[in-house]
Amino acid sequence: MTYCVGFLLESGLVFASDSRTNAGVDYISSYSKMHVFQPAPDRLFVLMAAGNLGTTQAVLNRIRRDLALDEAAASAAMVSAVNDGPGAPPPLAESKPPGTSDESHDLLTARYLFEAADYVGRLSVAVQRAFSTPLKQAGASGEASFILGGQIAGQPHGLYLIYPQGNAIMATPETPFLQIGESKYGKPPLDYVGHSRLSLEDAARLCLVSQIVTRRSNLTVGPPFEIALVPTDELRVSRRLKLEKEHSQVTRSMEIWARNMQETLSKLPRFQWEEDPL
Repeated sequence: MTYCVGFLLESGLVFASDSRTNAGVDYISSYSKMHVFQPAPDRLFVLMAAGNLGTTQAVLNRIRRDLALDEAAASAAMVSAVNDGPGAPPPLAESKPPGTSDESHDLLTARYLFEAADYVGRLSVAVQRAFSTPLKQAGASGEASFILGGQIAGQPHGLYLIYPQGNAIMATPETPFLQIGESKYGKPPLDYVGHSRLSLEDAARLCLVSQIVTRRSNLTVGPPFEIALVPTDELRVSRRLKLEKEHSQVTRSMEIWARNMQETLSKLPRFQWEEDPL
């Protein structure tokens, strides 16, 4: 299990994820759940994944394959244009496997962020379908979910949660954060404090606290924690952090959050029998 959260802000996007992967009580390992793609200068995507590790890695491999084939096709066209001169017929580019960007948009050719989210969803469904029978026979699930955020030049920045079934929902100013994985423990801080007008840094601190309280309640979530900040219209990751368990940002955040909760408890209204004892 894992936990990832993405936050849509007026000033940009914040992403946070843990790195723990469990394949049983006696096998715990760490894999990064956060992946950055910039296939062209006019677009940037951050993709976070939760669920079956085999499915998520297969989806990532197919995304990288499609981008490599896009690059190969562009290079072939450029070489042909130079060698053949004006008026030459276009080259026969290497064809992509079925289900890739010959049939639909990929991260390089998507014109809108929702098209990129649809593309990731289709890849996920295809991978799950390919391995569904042997996984069911083994009593395992191949399901995976993703958070995709970013921006394409000329379009607003955005954030999408992609379900195992391939469909997606987007974050809005009214519902600015999206979660995947072990989400229930880290939701209260986001609900009570989070809003779309937060600064990137405040939202990053809040997302880190969400990770910390989730780790406190569920051992399947754990450090290193990764955080990335993407300012609006800059098409770049301005900050990316990888915080180990003993990093001062983690320990101090945990201490301050716990202390303030304890202080708040002492300030809550007294019960009637405390105010007016018999």
